[in-house]
Amino acid sequence: MDPRDEKLRELVRAVAAEFMQKNSNYTSLITITDVSISDKGQRATIFFTVLPDDKEKGALDFAKRMRAEFREFFAGKARMRALPFFDFAIDKGEKNRQHIDEISRNV
Repeated sequence: MDPRDEKLRELVRAVAAEFMQKNSNYTSLITITDVSISDKGQRATIFFTVLPDDKEKGALDFAKRMRAEFREFFAGKARMRALPFFDFAIDKGEKNRQHIDEISRNV
């Protein structure tokens, strides 16, 4: 990965975690797990997990509704001319890893 993309990835992850902490309603725990940068920094997908699991849909809806507010929040934290388009998604890879860990503990 390009060092510039890696820097952007870490910045987006940290700012997204701060944003979620400040703006969530505390009915669920939202944890930012990863960020994917594509199109040479023009798009950033922010992956997160939610506890309890039954609050996932509500958390994803909340995150998608807050994209414009997150973009403004990010602009205030980062010194960049062109901001990427931000999107949010549930981290299915992390959920699968947790499921595999649970299975291996039960064996």
